[in-house]
Amino acid sequence: MAERVLVVGGGGREHALAWKLAQSPQVQQVLVAPGNAGTADCGKIKNSEVSVSNHTILAQFCKDHHVGLVVIGPEVPLAAGIVDDLTAAGVPCFGPSAKAAQLEASKSFSKAFMERHHIPTARYGSFTDPQEACSYIRTADFPALVVKASGLAAGKGVIVARDQDEACQAVMDIMKVTVNPEVIVIITVRVCVCARACTCVVGEEMLQKIRETVLQRTVDGMREEGMPYVGVLYAGLMLTQQGPKVLEFNCRFGDPECEVLLPLLQSDLYEVIVNTMDGKLACSAPLWHQDSFAVTVVMASDGYPGSYKKGVEIRGLTQVQDMGVQVFHAGTTMKDSRVVSSGGRVLTVTAVRPSFEAALQAANHGVAAVGFPGAVFRRDIGHRAIAHLQRQRGLTYKDSGVDIAAGNKLVEMIKPLAKATSRPGCNAELGGFAGLFDLKAAGFVDPILVSGTDGVGTKLKIAQACKQHGGLGQDLVAMCVNDVLAQGAEPLFFLDYFSCGKLEVDVAAAVVGGIAKACEMSGCALLGGETAEMPGVYAPGEYDLAGFCVGAVERGALLPRLQDVTEGDQLIGVASSGIHSNGFSLVRKVLEKVQLSYSSNAPFGKPGQTLGDVLLTPTKIYSRLLLPLLRSGAVKAYAHITGGGLLENLPRVLPQELTAHLDASQWSIPPVFSWLHKEGGLSEEEMSRTFNCGLGAVLVVSSVDAPRVLREIKAHEEAWIVGSLARKQPGSEPVLVCNLKQGLLSDGNVSSHELKIKQNGDRRRRRVGTNLQALMDQTSSPSSSAEIVLVISNRPGVQGLKRASLAGIQTRVVDHKLYGSRAEFDATIDRVLEEFKVELVCLAGFMRILTGMFVKKWNGKLLNIHPSLLPSFKGVNAQKQALQSGVRVSGCTVHFVAEEVDAGAIIVQEAVEVLSSDTEESLCERIRAAEHRAFPVAMELVCSGSVRLGEDGRIVWGKNY
Repeated sequence: MAERVLVVGGGGREHALAWKLAQSPQVQQVLVAPGNAGTADCGKIKNSEVSVSNHTILAQFCKDHHVGLVVIGPEVPLAAGIVDDLTAAGVPCFGPSAKAAQLEASKSFSKAFMERHHIPTARYGSFTDPQEACSYIRTADFPALVVKASGLAAGKGVIVARDQDEACQAVMDIMKVTVNPEVIVIITVRVCVCARACTCVVGEEMLQKIRETVLQRTVDGMREEGMPYVGVLYAGLMLTQQGPKVLEFNCRFGDPECEVLLPLLQSDLYEVIVNTMDGKLACSAPLWHQDSFAVTVVMASDGYPGSYKKGVEIRGLTQVQDMGVQVFHAGTTMKDSRVVSSGGRVLTVTAVRPSFEAALQAANHGVAAVGFPGAVFRRDIGHRAIAHLQRQRGLTYKDSGVDIAAGNKLVEMIKPLAKATSRPGCNAELGGFAGLFDLKAAGFVDPILVSGTDGVGTKLKIAQACKQHGGLGQDLVAMCVNDVLAQGAEPLFFLDYFSCGKLEVDVAAAVVGGIAKACEMSGCALLGGETAEMPGVYAPGEYDLAGFCVGAVERGALLPRLQDVTEGDQLIGVASSGIHSNGFSLVRKVLEKVQLSYSSNAPFGKPGQTLGDVLLTPTKIYSRLLLPLLRSGAVKAYAHITGGGLLENLPRVLPQELTAHLDASQWSIPPVFSWLHKEGGLSEEEMSRTFNCGLGAVLVVSSVDAPRVLREIKAHEEAWIVGSLARKQPGSEPVLVCNLKQGLLSDGNVSSHELKIKQNGDRRRRRVGTNLQALMDQTSSPSSSAEIVLVISNRPGVQGLKRASLAGIQTRVVDHKLYGSRAEFDATIDRVLEEFKVELVCLAGFMRILTGMFVKKWNGKLLNIHPSLLPSFKGVNAQKQALQSGVRVSGCTVHFVAEEVDAGAIIVQEAVEVLSSDTEESLCERIRAAEHRAFPVAMELVCSGSVRLGEDGRIVWGKNY
């Protein structure tokens, strides 16, 4: 649900905050207290008359009006502890605590803090006695000419004196007008080289120095002193020959700085604030509009900062808006439906354009369009910056197309992301020439290093066309990590390579951010990388991506163990998420053939998804899922189904004398492959040689271990027994994939259960009585644990009896109409079952209710299938009940029979989606198909000893499963 946000304050800064917050889809409404004419009933934005000075009343207001976030604009409420009080009352509030706000509220505290933490600032003295202050002024060995009261002064409490006499007079004046003065601070400034705060003037090297020596030290120091800083920190700086010096701190957005900054913010401000409060900002750094410039001009009342006239009508606001220029109200109010002035600083006019000159020109045009009597404004805004930009200079690396500053900015953005991937053995701090890893610290004794490298291929083209870059990082990491995993190795660290023609920081940050998250998912550290800007090599908007992973495995655990792989071993397939990152050149060719774009609705996938959405599904990472199984020794070999598909990758982990037999009817093939097969006219061989066809990994496991390994994987991921190994015959292929066409034509609606659990060749088969064709088909396989010896029907001439006879299975008819009671009927069936030494009875289409005595005798040996997901919709007309109830999923259930109708321990269930167009007949047809898949599974589980009914009536998994 969207949030209601309250912004505290009434100036231009608060208008800008409300304006930006209202752009968030996660924000329902922005209230501003007290606000101004610009925030009065403007779309999502509305003024509120709630008192912000009484924190108890304000907290109750927020609860009553479901305010989910309070954002503080001015400094006075922060110093008064509004954040502490609202937070204590359970109202989320953005801004520093009262203790942390001392950085601005108390110049004495701020100066002492900077001294303690070696933050560069001008020398100073703090005094409560005016005579001591004057003595300090006259005896200091440097010009002590700047005087400021220690408390808040709304930016107006500083005096820059011309000489010592004027400085002493300033001390006396402040002491006279200040009530109960605690401290007077004398700030000393030596002769300095001053530059205005403009990034086009202040170089990236200087900005980096400010970040390191001022901002980072401040944040670290506040945390060390038990006052962790959460909010906006604004440092007022002066650039001197000795480097940057801090004049003062503001613990909130500056005004009008806020009005020029927020229009350049690309990210959702609400998300930025929430991430800051949750301590997640490092993992989701704000993004800024690239190649954009903003200029803000303040329009003030005549006479400001002295006395000035109020209530002056302001005209031309609509005209300015039509010019694409944003006007933020500061000192305005509504009077008789007119906007009039109510303060000294009245409006801030902000323009954003592709160049600094264009932004300045647009802002000045905006100022000219707004009219109110006596308006004053600076006419020299930006002129020094333009002069600097126009100054003749020699060629730079940036002139050739390589922006070092952008590269450094990217590194700063991804440093915290990399740090979050740190693990035992390494410190994932970027910035060195190479990354280091300590194998002993990671717990290895006798390791072998394993390395894998890969790229993302032409999947890049789709991501770039769709402007969806975030998933590529997972693709890259997965391709490398899954390769390393195939050797049995634990992935330890990863390095990436990002190359482009022109570095777009937000795009690169999205890609590398995805890499970092994927490294966390896989358990390896992002230890470093390379960003290469190569103008002329790549077209605009294009980039390439590569990486490599290093892992380690103890010498005795290296895979594949070819000497252990033998005939009869089972193949367990682990589901892919789709195409992964191979075969996209062919995918793009198919799309070209059928003339579909990436924005077209996908003929496969979830409703509402585009082709681009489905094709960009990230590659699955299998390390955390499979590594424990690989270490257990149960897995003899692991094939990563990557480039080359099923046909090329499985032979890489098999002895030459063995061949892999895969049965595609045993796993679920995602619909995207069925669509490619059909629309591209691709042969089964082309499909299995190019794509993974739904299997991202295939494990080689002994037939004894296969059920247990399968069960452990299926607890977290879809998996199936998809085939087995056999002795290779002369001239045979290394891999044989059967029923692939059948699986592709099924459009993904194939069994989600494994149908074959191969037992030892001499294992005795369980004798089964049934009438279902699917069970007869299953038992015809040599690997089946069941043998159908009898089919009983209570009606003569039914199709099941005919099919059984054709298959050579004995049949019997026990007509219920010939018996006087249910007990006599059941006793006759019991005698027939005893005669044929039946060990398991499968009821399929058998509509008679059996007596309690019969059920008790055959307890744990009697299976039934019901056309619903029990315990829902018991009894007859289950499909009709499902449609009438409006459920979206139905299906079938195979269970042990209990005395209660349609009850008993559940063995297997298979879900069937209920479509909006379904009739009782169409739903019944699809559920019947599911029954034919599920019942054989249940029969095999029971006959193989993998499942039995416990004495308490619950399922017990046997040693084979």
